[in-house]
Amino acid sequence: MSDEQLISMLVNRARSEGLQLTGEGGLLQQLTKRVLESALEGEITDHLGYDRHDPAGKNSGNSRNGSRTKTVVTDVGPVEVRVPRDVAGTFEPQLVRKRQREEPRVFRTRPK
Repeated sequence: MSDEQLISMLVNRARSEGLQLTGEGGLLQQLTKRVLESALEGEITDHLGYDRHDPAGKNSGNSRNGSRTKTVVTDVGPVEVRVPRDVAGTFEPQLVRKRQREEPRVFRTRPK
């Protein structure tokens, strides 16, 4: 599936469900949330060295330990994301750093 087909499918689905493109709970906010959370999951997987539910992580000395919510201010409005944690407390997310409240640089559309 091409990017254009995927975008068209998302926009058509949003229209059929009466979902706005922008604003609170809009399509762009939901997409931003999902992209950020997916990237953060990738970061903790890299940090721990194994995928979620992988038996290789059992008794590894460090594992996932839930998540915490964080509100990140973006161009499409505030987005609440779940930031994963690890048992040892050594996971330092790079995309949305600890104590960072503004939009990650990779998503900025205008200079701050």
